[in-house]
Amino acid sequence: MTKRKICVVTGTRAEYGLLYWLMKEIEHDPDLQLQIIVSGMHLSPEFGLTYKGIEADGFTIDEKVEMLLSSDTPVGIAKSIGLATIGFADALDRLRPDILVVLGDRFEILAAVQAALVARIPVAHLHGGEATEGLIDEGIRHAVTKMAHLHFTAAEPYRQRVIQLGEAPERVFNFGAPGVDNIVRLPLLSRDAFQDSIGFELGLVNFLVTYHPVTLRQGGAEAAMTELLTALDRFPEAKILFTKPNSDTDGRIIGQLIDEYAAKRGDRVFVTTSLGQLRYLSAIQHCDAVIGNSSSGLIEVPVFQKPTINIGERQRGRLKPDSVIDCDESAEAIEAAVGTALSPQFQDHLRTVESPFGTGQASQQIKEQLKRADLDGILMKKFYEVTPR
Repeated sequence: MTKRKICVVTGTRAEYGLLYWLMKEIEHDPDLQLQIIVSGMHLSPEFGLTYKGIEADGFTIDEKVEMLLSSDTPVGIAKSIGLATIGFADALDRLRPDILVVLGDRFEILAAVQAALVARIPVAHLHGGEATEGLIDEGIRHAVTKMAHLHFTAAEPYRQRVIQLGEAPERVFNFGAPGVDNIVRLPLLSRDAFQDSIGFELGLVNFLVTYHPVTLRQGGAEAAMTELLTALDRFPEAKILFTKPNSDTDGRIIGQLIDEYAAKRGDRVFVTTSLGQLRYLSAIQHCDAVIGNSSSGLIEVPVFQKPTINIGERQRGRLKPDSVIDCDESAEAIEAAVGTALSPQFQDHLRTVESPFGTGQASQQIKEQLKRADLDGILMKKFYEVTPR
């Protein structure tokens, strides 16, 4: 019997971490053949050449699609999308997968799905139906939904939103967030092992900080990051672990400010382009608060019953468990939110927090649907009309 070829696309460290167990499930299924295309930040020395981590995990990379220009301007990003579309067209023509699997809403994913649409390759999309109203990702995510044929959402409200976009309910599944699988299945590092792995000693209080540009806003990245750094200085007893931003518009501005901040504060600050999934999740486990505007603070961090200080508008519109504290981008608001997160009352409250994003079985269930899906006629989509109540 011919194996069904499932091609997984990954362009960033974070996305790969979410896809890891699904890739393992596909790889170990005798009826399936795993194909992997890496692109985007994975292939950039500036972002740590993280494709090497994929290979170190034992995976074989079938295609590398170079696409990032040395620019984080809107023009540079738009041109990168064009280069990526050309590269994915060639890669998909060589691999000819039966299903293309993509996750999320980044611009390299838009390029991959455009190429697949024209090549008549069915697309399975993970994490559709979500909302990030401050980002270009918002439009990209919903565009990918309309070009995809199988949908795997992270929560029931997101499943309903994908159906609202006209997708057939029988092709929209809610198995939870695959990021929860990592927390359940990975043996995380002890505090000592984690410290040894990064060469940095934690303190009595520790913050994990990731701040990305708000890409629908013109300018403001430098001012917003400066406010965050000012707030962090108001907790001089805390050790700070920074993970640098993605290759988005104005990302380099934020990265430069982090480097300048760390250079003046000696052994109080640790900076990295990528911790990798194991060390990142271990960092959450051993830190007292996660600060910034990453989606991880809303999805993975609540599973640890740790507080998230969610800054600004980047994640506006997402589901937010009770462990998330929203604040604006001023130093005063961030300081107050951190103070709340560290308070005994909030720490007690965290013990009651439950995640709406599943129980850690998503990857296996998604793999089974990819394996069983009837692909006959799947490309001929009809718009599903939701009957008004």
